[in-house]
Amino acid sequence: MRSSEVCSCAPLVVIGSANADIYVEIERLPKVGETVAASSGQTLPGGKGANQAACGARLSYPTYFVGQVGEDPHGSLIQDSLGACGVRLDHLNVVSAPTGHAVVMLQPGGQNSIIIVGGANVSWSGLEGGISPFTLGTQQLIRQAGVILLQREIPDFVNLEAAKIAKAAHVPIILDAGGMEGPILEDLLKCITVFSPNETELARLTGMPTETLEAVICAAKKCQEMGVGQVLVKLGEQGSVFLTEHGQLYMQPCVPAQNVVDTTGAGDTFTAAFAVALVEGQPLSDALQFAAAAASLCVQAKGAIPSMPERKAVVQLLQENSVIAKMQEQ
Repeated sequence: MRSSEVCSCAPLVVIGSANADIYVEIERLPKVGETVAASSGQTLPGGKGANQAACGARLSYPTYFVGQVGEDPHGSLIQDSLGACGVRLDHLNVVSAPTGHAVVMLQPGGQNSIIIVGGANVSWSGLEGGISPFTLGTQQLIRQAGVILLQREIPDFVNLEAAKIAKAAHVPIILDAGGMEGPILEDLLKCITVFSPNETELARLTGMPTETLEAVICAAKKCQEMGVGQVLVKLGEQGSVFLTEHGQLYMQPCVPAQNVVDTTGAGDTFTAAFAVALVEGQPLSDALQFAAAAASLCVQAKGAIPSMPERKAVVQLLQENSVIAKMQEQ
């Protein structure tokens, strides 16, 4: 079932960024003052918010995207791509600012370095005179959501307004720490149900080391001291760690990928798949496995949105890994 079909489920509402990702494939990063030739280049739809919305829809869950694009070809690219995935775009704003874009420098082995230009993503109207940046319809959508998914590629005041509306309506909120590098508003952290950084973001936000599992857990506890209820740390090839508000620890190994092509959308896929599993009411351990399987499939294709897996593929991978695990136990 595509998310555009009629469904009584409380939807996943993703509020965030949409970019045109300009991919260049290079053997290595250039040194200062150096020019290097790319073996290929192309423009694909992306942005953390759009990626996560596409993932939710591809996993057959009703998904809305709240964001902004420009009146330009890049904006059309994003709208067409999200629409093809089944994402509801009723609350997508088309503004005069250019669509955000990113330069993705893809190196051998799927590793990447990314430069972001905010554009329409950072052109939201401010909270002047107490007026919300969201329309009344969007505010109502947030209140009726099953879960809200936020990232840090849009202004903090937009995330905070969304979080306040959701919290008042008792809607769970997941904040992906990816995006801007600055400190996170204390008021925003206090609204968050699940905070999800990777190890680099966790170290930057807490000022603590994250080179070992023990260090990651200590840093996650620091996040809780900052006001966050639960922490989900993405550790790439090392899997993930989830710390509940009561201090219970869940560790999820990664699901090995047969061939790593591009890691660009892996974290977004993991977070969105976890959000889908959470709103579906899956047990926490199952939700983490579901997210790990989705991320494993994502890295095996180029591009963020184009690599988002269908639910059928995720379920099949989980079943295959379950069979392998049982065989190893015998």
